[in-house]
Amino acid sequence: MKSRELKKLVFLTQTDTTIGFVSQNAEKLTKIKQRPPHKFYIKALNSLQTLKSFTRVPSSHKNRVRRSNKTTFIMPDGHSYRIVRDKHHLLLLNRLKWAYTTSANLSSSQYNEEFAKEKSDVIIGPLNHSREASTVIKIGNQAIKRIR
Repeated sequence: MKSRELKKLVFLTQTDTTIGFVSQNAEKLTKIKQRPPHKFYIKALNSLQTLKSFTRVPSSHKNRVRRSNKTTFIMPDGHSYRIVRDKHHLLLLNRLKWAYTTSANLSSSQYNEEFAKEKSDVIIGPLNHSREASTVIKIGNQAIKRIR
């Protein structure tokens, strides 16, 4: 499948934290989840090199970001990034380099397997039960604040 075609698809897969939708098409995810369009999605990245192409990490937090595991960082510009280290999830992300990731449910609702399978274009198994959500940390040029 060509990379142009991959960018339009919504995948249902076991991410490093939960069963979720993964796509490079934010508009399609917003429509599926019936979510307010002004909210940002978390960008799951396959490497630190890919992170560098999107944003600059403040010097005082570079070591923390590099060593993090299952941690989402909200950068000073308001966008959220998580570097994925889970081997299963990396199989997809290495093809895409990055993707928006979100839980596979309607906005502020519980997970429903029928809904998730109906709304996704490609299902990548196995789909295990949800795990612990990622830690969310907001970083500024100097300050740091744990959100979740």
